[in-house]
Amino acid sequence: MKKLAILLVILLNGCDLLKEKVDLVILNANVYTVDTEFSKAEAFAVHDGKFVAVGTNDEISGAYTSNQLLDADGRTITPGLIDAHCHFYGLGLTQQIVDLRGTKSFEEVLVKVKNFQDENPSEFIRGRGWDQNDWEVKEFPVKTELDKLFPDTPVALERIDGHAYLVNQKALDMAGIKWDTKVKGGEIVKKWKNGYSGITGVLIDNPMQLIDAVIPEPSLSEKIKALKDAERTCLNYGLTTVNDAGLNRETIELIDSLQQANELSIRLYAMVSNTKENLDHYLKNGILKTDQLNVRSVKVYGDGALGSRGAALKEAYSDQPNHFGAMITPVDEIGMLAERIAKTEFQMNTHAIGDSANAVVLRAYQKALQGKNDRRWKIEHAQVVSSDDFIHFENGIIPSIQPTHATSDMYWAKDRIGAEREKGAYAYKTLLNKAGMVVLGTDFPVEKVSPFLTFYAAVTRQDLEGYPEGGYQNHQALTREEALRGMTIWAAYSNFEEGEKGSIEVGKFADFVILSDDILKVPAKTIPNISAELTYIGGVVK
Repeated sequence: MKKLAILLVILLNGCDLLKEKVDLVILNANVYTVDTEFSKAEAFAVHDGKFVAVGTNDEISGAYTSNQLLDADGRTITPGLIDAHCHFYGLGLTQQIVDLRGTKSFEEVLVKVKNFQDENPSEFIRGRGWDQNDWEVKEFPVKTELDKLFPDTPVALERIDGHAYLVNQKALDMAGIKWDTKVKGGEIVKKWKNGYSGITGVLIDNPMQLIDAVIPEPSLSEKIKALKDAERTCLNYGLTTVNDAGLNRETIELIDSLQQANELSIRLYAMVSNTKENLDHYLKNGILKTDQLNVRSVKVYGDGALGSRGAALKEAYSDQPNHFGAMITPVDEIGMLAERIAKTEFQMNTHAIGDSANAVVLRAYQKALQGKNDRRWKIEHAQVVSSDDFIHFENGIIPSIQPTHATSDMYWAKDRIGAEREKGAYAYKTLLNKAGMVVLGTDFPVEKVSPFLTFYAAVTRQDLEGYPEGGYQNHQALTREEALRGMTIWAAYSNFEEGEKGSIEVGKFADFVILSDDILKVPAKTIPNISAELTYIGGVVK
């Protein structure tokens, strides 16, 4: 009997010797590979940071052995999630200033700013997140109370969409902004009613740059902290790649250095901010690509945002006669930029919210690309599109959309643009049918970071209370499979990275997330409660 036991051990050890040793084996999982067939698997093996085999439990356990063997116990695994449009660095910086999201009145904003300054004294007070559309009085505030509270300390409070500031008089003085200051591509809001006459302190789009010029630059330690704080937040939600929609060369190089030093793990697709200095450097030197960083696109701002009435519309705003919004980048400049970028390998990604801005950008793309449908240029947001402009998305232009924008804006969108134009707003299914794909993001910190809220909004078109019943323009909802593709393989394709990420397939980076629930099958109302239990980048848990 003893000899038999020894023989069995030898045989078992011999079987292991016949198996290939890898870094990680995961078994008993509910794996959505998101490959071309959207096939499922039970297990996979990882070695040197990549998937080396994907299949059934028997196939993987019979061929591979590892010191790291994880029994997933039936949990759902998807490819690492990709946020196709966000402000990663901005998220980190925002975590160091006054958080004004969710405030229900201007009075609440003032209280939060005062309390923050009392606890964290600063020579220049900054905050972000207010939205007058969430207040009982849905009008832009004026700076009077800020001037009383902070007569000698400059204050700049950024609207939730990043397209407007509320500043006090001290900040206006520092920036040299007066009654007769003129800036194209935006508005210095003035008021002559309700007992107030003068500059209100609200600056929309391009005039904000005058304030930016006097805001103190963060220290190197503050920048590094911002990047690391943002990474931790993203990893906690299962994000393994983020597309930062607008970075300067200095920040890109800082990110690269941190990644090279193994101090930053998340993969990043960097859109270069449209400045002369940035374009002269990157368009001349060409694409910068590592396993963690991809710099091959230019971020351009077409117009402003709908919530601050800065989006450029073909007809006047329904709730503000004779007001059409504004182009941040002039029409002729967008055309010239498109022509210049088309001569390089770089991608052009342009923010376009209003129907006029979308028309301008789509036509500029079409002219510059001259039928080259494989350049993967993107329209960031594609929020309000005229019925006769959807056809342009059939020419290889990719819509980069943010589903939570629809469910954030649905309460007031009709007031802004009227019922007829609303039919072409947040039209995700129409965009998908025309373009063949949509890529999904959040635009955080404009919206919350959670990709599960993105998924929920995409498939239900409802807020967290289930409003409206049946969903907002529910014919524009995506299926769950479409939404997951938009957050994985389609997003990777839009970044020219479909060969290395976006699906769980042999040869690709082992970026994946283990979820608390089956995102394809749980009741829709529970989707927002899904959590990322473990996030892996290159086969290593983060």
